[in-house]
Amino acid sequence: QKSTVDYIGAVQGIPVCFDAKECGSGTFPLQNLHAHQLRFMEDFEAQGGIAFIILHFTALDEIYYVPLADIRRFWKRMEEGGRKSFTYEEVDKTMRIGRHRDILVHYLEVIQKDLDRRET
Repeated sequence: QKSTVDYIGAVQGIPVCFDAKECGSGTFPLQNLHAHQLRFMEDFEAQGGIAFIILHFTALDEIYYVPLADIRRFWKRMEEGGRKSFTYEEVDKTMRIGRHRDILVHYLEVIQKDLDRRET
């Protein structure tokens, strides 16, 4: 059965959708993100929302916000015959999701960073 993404809702009035993924090594296989999920996220953004994945590199215990724009870039590279994954080194380290008090995955600050980048 096809699913969409793990979360669809609103954060401080902003429509968001994301899928949570994890990676045991330093390489995330794009086969773990399905084409129908990518299409859903693209449609979601076309309607004014924000789509991304939250990716936990378990060996490092680091969590990153990977915006749809980056996912598209990795996906396009794969479709053009390039690598079928992306690496830890390719992830934007400024988009790391930190812990905040009792919140283990505090992604609100990173959503704001993504919104700020879209405005420029």
